[in-house]
Amino acid sequence: MRVARRISDLPPYIFAEIDRRVEELRGQGVDVVDFGIGDPDLPTPSHIVERLREEAGNPENHRYPSYQGMLRFRRAAAEWMEGRFGVSLDPREEVLTLIGSKEGIAHLPWALLDPGDVALVPDPAYPVYRTSILLCGGTPVSLPLQEERGFLPDLGALEPATWEKARVLFLNYPNNPTAAVADAAFFEEVVHYAREYDVAVAHDLAYSEITYDGYRAMSILEIPGAMDTCVEFHSLSKTYNMTGWRIGFAVGNRELIAALGKLKTNIDSGVFNAVQLAGVAALEGSQDCVRQNCEVYRRRRDILVEGLRSVGWRVAKPSATLYVWMRVPSGHDSESFTRELLERARVVVAPGSAYGPSGEGYVRFSLTLPDERLEEGVRRIREAFS
Repeated sequence: MRVARRISDLPPYIFAEIDRRVEELRGQGVDVVDFGIGDPDLPTPSHIVERLREEAGNPENHRYPSYQGMLRFRRAAAEWMEGRFGVSLDPREEVLTLIGSKEGIAHLPWALLDPGDVALVPDPAYPVYRTSILLCGGTPVSLPLQEERGFLPDLGALEPATWEKARVLFLNYPNNPTAAVADAAFFEEVVHYAREYDVAVAHDLAYSEITYDGYRAMSILEIPGAMDTCVEFHSLSKTYNMTGWRIGFAVGNRELIAALGKLKTNIDSGVFNAVQLAGVAALEGSQDCVRQNCEVYRRRRDILVEGLRSVGWRVAKPSATLYVWMRVPSGHDSESFTRELLERARVVVAPGSAYGPSGEGYVRFSLTLPDERLEEGVRRIREAFS
């Protein structure tokens, strides 16, 4: 059966490929330590689960939800933004409930781009940015993220003609896959260019709460003028260990929120009300669970980084995200080193090249596996490569 070229031309989704390879090996009886995918192994906090249990039993929640999301959830999101970042939002017009932030990110280009329109995309980056642009007929233009610049794009290096053509700029700090962070000066530069050239900024802030050593991530909406041109995507997945629940929210410029909301009313029917009310419990409840999660990930980060350094590999200790981004040893590219780790240590990582050409020469380790499995992976690496 013939399928559309937009589907046949899509590259395999990296995480689906990692899943497939791990399952294939495990089916052969191979014990694999999987550092490949950033899916929290820690449970969703009990007070959130209990709220879902209560609300799922209420027949009023069994009907279609609001397309924009329950006002109760949007108010909780707005209040969380105010408390966390000092950003004031109108929950009716500047907050939109999402079926996970991935869904909103993937749909945004359909709301903003016509065929042939240019979108600026970091490289390396979460693959959904580029894929969603291609699916809607847009033209992605890469912004290389180089280690010597702290994995921040050089916005000033873009030709004015490219800025003139651009309709949207994707950003993500704290960053996946590089674990890089950005400061206010960088975001001020982003807002300057966005306002000068009338470019919408889509900032993916999925990892805002996964931080270490006193670092505190900021929202681009804290920058004066950002509300004129920016939309920011937030997820409950990583913050509260809710990847399977599929709930997040978009905030920011009301025209961008309205455009995305209009598209969604024609595609989906919203998030189950019981899940939204559990999301309210997450946002309004004690955040001690988040701090406890970060302490677990910090400890794992330290064990992993120490282990990688012990075999002579150069690796930075990240101050945010669930990832460690490492340059591969001399003589390897991303794919060959990924294969060698699998063959010699039975350890799976994500090759940096899967996130874009500028990811070549790196691999990404995730911290989302139980302590004993992470320690086993480190032990295997030491034995195989010391």
